[in-house]
Amino acid sequence: QVQLVESGGGSVQTGGSLRLSCAGSGYSGYIYRSYCMAWFRQAPGKEREGVATIEARGTTNYADSVKGRFIISRDNDKNTLYLQMNSLQPEDTAMYYCAQVLWNRCDPQMAPTGVQYRGQGTQVTVSS
Repeated sequence: QVQLVESGGGSVQTGGSLRLSCAGSGYSGYIYRSYCMAWFRQAPGKEREGVATIEARGTTNYADSVKGRFIISRDNDKNTLYLQMNSLQPEDTAMYYCAQVLWNRCDPQMAPTGVQYRGQGTQVTVSS
């Protein structure tokens, strides 16, 4: 059974950086590298928002709200997904989730409707 476990969240001040990790398990052989992976976030009282996606071949896409500040990457040898978050702002405060997403939903706007597996999340809090 596939499991995704996020880590790396925490509290930072405005302008700070964090690096989130998402360790995947339950993948047989090299199958992990064939999947679209994504990061989402959800703040209290708000809808879940797709933050970034990375295709099997490495193509990345970002929500406009994080473009130029966040970087999604993956290490297929370790079945691990990353999100480097720079220049953090209070509006980035949310629970961040990683997910395996259907290949035809591999875009931050479409990904929320294509989740196959999702982790439990890691909290990011940015104070001004």
